[in-house]
Amino acid sequence: MLGNIDAVANLAVKDLAAARRFYEDTLGLAQVDAEGDEVIVYRSGNTRINVYRSDFAGTNKATAVTWSVGAEIDRLVAALKAKGVPFEHYDMPGAQREGDLHVFGKIKVAWFKDPDGNILNLINA
Repeated sequence: MLGNIDAVANLAVKDLAAARRFYEDTLGLAQVDAEGDEVIVYRSGNTRINVYRSDFAGTNKATAVTWSVGAEIDRLVAALKAKGVPFEHYDMPGAQREGDLHVFGKIKVAWFKDPDGNILNLINA
């Protein structure tokens, strides 16, 4: 029923100005729309991410958005780190750590947070 329809990610934030700096300046996303002072819509590839103001921002303790970046993962992690993005490190069964990357065989994953604590990640798959 929904398998052929694009989906949109929604990220709650407390401070839209701080979120704008992070998503535009740090991650390089392009704003494509806004809804007043409450929502900024970004394009990432062929998808959209709605960043909206909410008092419940940062309460999600799971990954909210994943970017599948293929072989670019090492370069992108280094570029984000150079922009001051700290990476999360988790103790996970079966994972080996290589710097900021969690390696599961051929799969590499790096987790980081936005200013409100939303968990984001890059994966080489």
